Amino acid sequence: MKTLLAQLTDLHIREPGRLAYGRLDTAPYLRAAVQAINALPQGPDAVVLTGDLTDFGRDVEYEHLAGLLAPLSMPLFLLPGNHDERAQLRRSFKTHAYLGDGEFVQYSVSLGEHGLRLVALDTVETGAPHGRLCTKRLQWLADVLDQHRGESVVIAMHHPPFETLIGHMDRIGLLEGADGLAEILAGHPTVERVVCGHLHRTIYSRIGGTVVSTAPSPAHQVCLDLAPEAESAWILEPPGFHLHAWNGPGRMVTHVAAVGRFDGPHRFHDGGKLID
Repeated sequence: MKTLLAQLTDLHIREPGRLAYGRLDTAPYLRAAVQAINALPQGPDAVVLTGDLTDFGRDVEYEHLAGLLAPLSMPLFLLPGNHDERAQLRRSFKTHAYLGDGEFVQYSVSLGEHGLRLVALDTVETGAPHGRLCTKRLQWLADVLDQHRGESVVIAMHHPPFETLIGHMDRIGLLEGADGLAEILAGHPTVERVVCGHLHRTIYSRIGGTVVSTAPSPAHQVCLDLAPEAESAWILEPPGFHLHAWNGPGRMVTHVAAVGRFDGPHRFHDGGKLID
C-alpha cells in the first residue's frame, strides 16, 4: 500500500540564457533532477514542488520551467515561494486547476489509492522574502484537517516553521504563525510530515508532535554556517531531492536522494556470501 511522494524545491529557474546571481544556470540541474526522478526503481505517485520555482516570477521563467518539468509523467503539485508570483504561476499553469483563484494558493488533494492526503499551505508574504501564516490561512488549515480527520496527511509549505540557526535565513523565515501552526498540529496526530523548502538544505525538526523537514535544492545549496552573523551565501554542494514513502498510518520515512552520476551499483554478495 506504499505511496511515494517526491519533493523538489528551490529551483530558481531563469529565462533561457540568464544566470541566477550572475553565474549559475539552474536549468541543467533541474533537468538532471527530473531524469533522476524518472530513473527511480519505483516511480513516485506524485511530485510536490515547495516554492521558489522561478527566480523572479516572470512569465518567461515559468514557460522555461514548464518545459523542464514536462518529462515527468506523474501528477505535479506546485506551491509558490517568496521568489514566485501567485498570479503569474496560475496564468502559466492554467491546467493545474487545484491552484484555484483565491487570495492564497492553498489546496487539499488525495495522493495515490491508499489514503494519503497532501495539504498545501501558502506562506508567502507578498513583496517580502520572509513568510507568514496569518489567522485566515491557519483557520483554513484547521478546517481542512478537521474535514479529513483520521486521514494521514502531508502538509507542504515553503518557509519552515522552526529556527534553523542559519541566521540570515531565519531572518527571512516564517516570522508569524509558527506557534499557531504547532497548536493545530498538536490536535491532529495523523499529520505525518510537514515538508518545506526555502533553506536549500536537508534539515529536520519537530513541532506540534510531528516531524518537519526542509529539502535540498536540485541546484545550489545554502552554506552550512551557524554563526549568527554568517554571510548570506550559496555553494554547489551535491544537489538532491526528498522521497517521502508512506506505508500506512504512522509509517512514513523520508529518503534523501542525490542527483548525479556515481560509480555503482555494485553487489555486496556473490553466491550468497559477502565478497571477500
